Amino acid sequence: MPLPPLTPEDILEKIAGLHPDLTVLGPEVLRSRHPGEHPDNFAGGVMAQPSSTEAAATLVRWCRENDVAIVPQGGLTGLVGGNVSHAGEVILSSSRLNRIVSVHADEMTVEVEAGVALEALQQALLPLGLTTGIDLGSRGTATVGGMVSTNAGGILAFRNGVIRHQVLGIEAVLPSGEVYSDMTRVVKVSAGPDLKHLFIGGEGAFGFVTKIVLKLEPIRPHRATAFVGVGDAASALAVIRKFRSRSGILLEGAELMWPRYIRDHAALKGFDLSWLEGEDTAALLLSVSAESEETALTALEEELETLWEPVGIKGAILAQSLDQARKFWDIREDSGFYYAEIPNAPSFDISVPPSYLDTYVAGVAERLKAIDESYDFYVYGHIADGNLHLTLKKPGPLPESELLAVEGAIYSGVQAAGGSFSAEHGVGLEKRHAYEANVPKAKRDLARLIKQAIDPQGLFNPGKVPF
Repeated sequence: MPLPPLTPEDILEKIAGLHPDLTVLGPEVLRSRHPGEHPDNFAGGVMAQPSSTEAAATLVRWCRENDVAIVPQGGLTGLVGGNVSHAGEVILSSSRLNRIVSVHADEMTVEVEAGVALEALQQALLPLGLTTGIDLGSRGTATVGGMVSTNAGGILAFRNGVIRHQVLGIEAVLPSGEVYSDMTRVVKVSAGPDLKHLFIGGEGAFGFVTKIVLKLEPIRPHRATAFVGVGDAASALAVIRKFRSRSGILLEGAELMWPRYIRDHAALKGFDLSWLEGEDTAALLLSVSAESEETALTALEEELETLWEPVGIKGAILAQSLDQARKFWDIREDSGFYYAEIPNAPSFDISVPPSYLDTYVAGVAERLKAIDESYDFYVYGHIADGNLHLTLKKPGPLPESELLAVEGAIYSGVQAAGGSFSAEHGVGLEKRHAYEANVPKAKRDLARLIKQAIDPQGLFNPGKVPF
């Protein structure tokens, strides 16, 4: 007869003294903590917090021997339910793996533990004149390990790629309890399959990432920021191309907010839009860096003047201070403003080739109206790399049949155009159906074969991704 499943209290008692570097929290403590982006993240009731790779490996071996599932967690900023846990599972948190191990300023690399928050790393690198090649709006809480697990993208992906392109080396605990260590610090490695990529974007299904080696880049602290009114994505891309080709400056951000998003958010924040011509005008947020503030500001002014008539710019405003620039960016990065009025609004995260953006958005509007004439939606995103975030202006959760119809409207044509149904948020629980419907069968089958080989008991983050 199989033994009854262990309760959170049973698990807490059995793993409390497992390793001196392992802190264990029980249901009472977790109930008093904020669970992050999903209310069920702490539903498992037991959290193990290793402060060393050895402690994490010991915990994983115990779970394997006792057939207890593991839910890896980082900064709890995930938006697709990838951190959700259930009673009988152990939450394996990276919160105490929070050390910056070593910075190699001369070679522009850094070794960090998985629980280091992105912003903490950025601040530590600042005095060295260095920064990460990736940035996110959730930088204050998002951890490097969590970003690796979801293959995070963010603001600089158009220039530096996603985090997959920034990772040089990885250490991780496998489902067997063995430690996979490949802490490479060089870009050029042609020595067989690069297996670290299993953990990048694997959402914790293939192991628990404990350390990472990242590439760095020089920081250009002098910035200039502007809002620019444009008629469509094609116009925005013309502006972006011009700034990317100008010598002496670097484009640090290019974010487009479609009319409904910029109008509603500006009204909520009391942000003046008198400079923006026309109700149907989108707002392009641009930020450039240079060797001096004057150079950056001059470049913005000169290029916008050159582009004004050829592109059909419909107004612009330049930030006159650092505080004003922060307010500009707040309009973009405080992107969940609508949830107070539209709780649980269904949201989507797709990417398409940038040249297809206008066709795609117009098509989504038509397809949603065909389902329900009352449907409206917000659109905004990382315009230069084709990543859009779309949110339906309707409270959720939607009935399953309605949600599937909406997903069909959102994802239609994305794969055929060479895009992805999930650009930077992952699959988790919420996009399992989309994964099955949009990922080719051969790719799904291969992923499951690899999962079976590495984690035959299915202990790591069960029910997430496609597993």
